Parts: sequence; structure tokens; C-alpha cells
Amino acid sequence: MKIIAGALKGRTLKTVSGPGYRPAMGKVRESLFSLLEARGVVWAESIVLDLFAGSGSLAFEAISRGAQKAYFVERDPKAAQCIAGNAQTLGIAEKCIIAAEDAVKFAGKRPAEQVSVVFIDPPYAENLLPQTLKNLLRREWLEDGGFVIAEVEKHLKINTESFEGLTLELDRNYGSTRIIIWYKE
Repeated sequence: MKIIAGALKGRTLKTVSGPGYRPAMGKVRESLFSLLEARGVVWAESIVLDLFAGSGSLAFEAISRGAQKAYFVERDPKAAQCIAGNAQTLGIAEKCIIAAEDAVKFAGKRPAEQVSVVFIDPPYAENLLPQTLKNLLRREWLEDGGFVIAEVEKHLKINTESFEGLTLELDRNYGSTRIIIWYKE
């Protein structure tokens, strides 16, 4: 998998394979980052939280585009080690905080700092998005004017308007993937 744009454009990310891993495809990542930039995300002013990080491709893409730092949360130790290895290889380890922890529980912790953009890409068919969002909002991870992006299965049943403090910006399907973007007023 390659980074699409920014200072690390064209660099390859190593990935872990196995059940439940679906690295964000280049076409979907490109579209997602265009959508965020069109909505005013300035990467150079951003701190990113990547929950259920997997390969970390979304947070690595954000850093490549100028994000100040990224938190990668992935409970699988092999995947967390892969993220750490990629951060070293790319020469950006100082911008990467890697937590080999359960993402839902991590979102329920008090943050050291607020973040501008949260990526949530939970395993399909486990219905982890609602509790993850509730934890993020309860612990005030997201700064005012920040965005939450969920990458979920196309047919996930969720009331996208039910999260107090978040305004639905976009709900769009890309093949079997559904991208939902919320904005914090």
C-alpha cells in the first residue's frame, strides 16, 4: 500500500494480513482526504486519532499531508508493531504515538490533548461504532471544529443523527464501504 499525497507520497507501507484487516483502499483514502480538505481541515494544524488503526494508513496519510502528530490505537500486537516499524522506516516516529490497546476502552480514557480529526474503522459486524463515539464524546477527545470519520460496512444500521454534539456532514457508500463524517460545532 502506498501513501497518496504529501511529503511521503509514493512511500510504501507494510501491512499485516488476517481476518478483519481491510486497509483503506487508495481510491477511498483519496476521496476521503479530498472531502476533509474541502470542509476546511488544515493538516498542518491537526492532531489525529486513528482508532482500530490496522495498518495505520489513514493516520500515516494525514502525517504525510502535514499533521503535527497521530495517535494509532490497535489492539493486535502484530499490527501495532507493524505501525511502529512503518513509522521508523518513514522517519516520522517522533510524530507517532502507538497504543496496543482496545480502541473502545482507549476512547473512554481522559485524553492528554484534544484532537482535530478522529478516524474510526472498526471490524465489520461487531457494532463497535456507537460505543466508541459515545466514549469519545463523553471524554471530550474532539476539539471544537473537529471531524470524526467512520469507515464501516455499507449496510450498518446506525442512527447517524443521534450523537449529541456532532453534526452529520456526509454519509456515502463506496462499493461495500460506507464513509460517515461528523463535525463538532
